[in-house]
Amino acid sequence: MASLIHPVKIFGGSASDSLTKSICEYYGSAPGELIVNRFSDGEFQPNFQESVRGCDLFIVQSTYPNSDNIMELLMAIDAAKRASANYITAVIPYYGYARQDRKDKPRVSIASKLVADLLGTAGANRVMTMELHAPQIQGYFNFPVDHLESSIIFVPYIRALNQDNLVIAAPDVGASNRIREVAKALNLPMVICDKERKRANEIANMTVIGDVEGKDVVLIDDIIDTGGTLCKAAAMMMEKGANTVRALCCHPVLSGKAYENIQNSVLTELVVTDTIPLKQHIDKIKVLSVAPLFARAIRNVHENGSISSLFKQVFNSQTNLDLKQNQ
Repeated sequence: MASLIHPVKIFGGSASDSLTKSICEYYGSAPGELIVNRFSDGEFQPNFQESVRGCDLFIVQSTYPNSDNIMELLMAIDAAKRASANYITAVIPYYGYARQDRKDKPRVSIASKLVADLLGTAGANRVMTMELHAPQIQGYFNFPVDHLESSIIFVPYIRALNQDNLVIAAPDVGASNRIREVAKALNLPMVICDKERKRANEIANMTVIGDVEGKDVVLIDDIIDTGGTLCKAAAMMMEKGANTVRALCCHPVLSGKAYENIQNSVLTELVVTDTIPLKQHIDKIKVLSVAPLFARAIRNVHENGSISSLFKQVFNSQTNLDLKQNQ
């Protein structure tokens, strides 16, 4: 294919250095050398330590707070463009500010659209990301977006639990579409927690829609922040007669008292991915790596292959992605 005349180079930003190394290990190449020079006033400067001229670049950087992570990614993209890279893909395992995807009150920013505009202005030709808070955010970009879903990781994990009385649960109505396909793929029933918020990270009340009595509940969401919603939902499920409750959340933001909340909750376990590195490790948290998935997605993009094929493999009961194919 024509794109193969351009060598692939994968670089990682400061926020995703460990994940980048894992992606490269699965991909079968060494990560490129990108250093970030830092000045005493806090200013910094990403600097590629090797030629990228004519290369197809994949720059891996999650943009969780603080905002230096976004700025570092933008500057790396700009540097790559000025160094004559052929094609630049911003690989953003966790796309920060995605929760600010609409004007839900007067005089607020639609920050997820702003970040999309900044990426385009910096020189990105493509974005690859995972589990956007709202899939329609893809429409904020004026260039291709590869949106990977956490179901590719979570469906095989749920299958491996090998339990007969599972039920899939959404922690809020907004997550119902996310879990519907998972429940359908696994042929499992689903329930929904209907919540009303006082303000961000604070819930006024919550009710359960559906039957969880005698069930092992699997709560699925895109993000876990303070853990308040999930812990309250889990407690309510147990009060309604559930046997166990576990939660599967793609992005472990885990701010505030999240770790304490989870450890003291009724959750059997919290399963997350490594789109964001954990600040600490506790017994109840298990991490699944997204590195094999991103390695295969990068290969498919470079070879003009299909991204949707990755979903079909998992939903057709093929639990392992063939990462070594076509190497």
